[in-house]
Amino acid sequence: MEVSMTLWVLTIAGLAALIAVDFFIGRKPHEVSIKEAGIWTVVWIALAGLFGLGLLVFGGGQPAGEFFAGFITEKSLSVDNLFVFVLIMAKFAVPAQYQQRVLLVGVLIALVLRAVFIAAGAAILASFSWVFYLFGAFLIWTAWKLIQEARTDEADEEYEGNKLLKAVERKFGVADRYHGTKLWIQQNGKRVMTPMLVVMLAIGTTDVLFALDSIPAIFGLTQDPYIVFTANAFALMGLRQLYFLIGGLLRKLVHLSYGLSIILGFIGVKLVLHALHESGVHVPEISIPVSLGVICAVLAVTTVTSLLASKKQAADEEAHADGEDARKSSVDV
Repeated sequence: MEVSMTLWVLTIAGLAALIAVDFFIGRKPHEVSIKEAGIWTVVWIALAGLFGLGLLVFGGGQPAGEFFAGFITEKSLSVDNLFVFVLIMAKFAVPAQYQQRVLLVGVLIALVLRAVFIAAGAAILASFSWVFYLFGAFLIWTAWKLIQEARTDEADEEYEGNKLLKAVERKFGVADRYHGTKLWIQQNGKRVMTPMLVVMLAIGTTDVLFALDSIPAIFGLTQDPYIVFTANAFALMGLRQLYFLIGGLLRKLVHLSYGLSIILGFIGVKLVLHALHESGVHVPEISIPVSLGVICAVLAVTTVTSLLASKKQAADEEAHADGEDARKSSVDV
């Protein structure tokens, strides 16, 4: 798909305008309700849908299919980010009324860093087609790692800041409490960061680790930098509202890691097949409609099985609690 510089500028300006509107509406710190989060989640998904339809009208079925496949993949992978965001919010004890501001700025940092990753990835792939083999192998390895992590007990998992963030904290110092939405304050004659700035940096830089698998994954669906960037942008910009909407449901998605591992493994195989095809080997390639169908089917099955497993677990725990109460009553008698 040929994308002019004018279209790039208009797209970035449009996204900036949407972000400004989002920031203006939520500029006053407040605790986000389920209703507000639900409305904005629908708005961002609808905007992504309209953008995809625009690609269909002006670019054809191929770019539109690649965008929707990329958007759904990035959206599903970003849900996994929310688990870490919950840990970060708990680690830094972020007050409820400040969480939306933290997420907005953190996501903006993540979007800028991902744009750098996308530009670098597009340049590398354009020059070295063999990189597809590396991306494919990395995604297959990541898929296996996700399965291994899903099979371990992560109940006691805690967030640990990355080394870069810890170095920044030592360099500039951190205030002992939140000061509203201020990022810097004067303390004992020295300018220090507030916990608000630290948690924003934590969320923004932590997302880079997730980009290490999500960026290769979307390049496995499309090599068009414009589609890669816009799919990432729409997926990330709705992440803040999604955090408040399904924050309480995250623990019920017990099979999410298995679903994501299947998706990543599938795209990894698709990348390897594409690399072989580019090398002149006659192998079948997986089309975008097939990719989109597999991704949607895996997510649907994963969600249903997760909810059923969570419901069964809750029923077992309730039955166990009733049994314990009955046992204690009999002992008392």
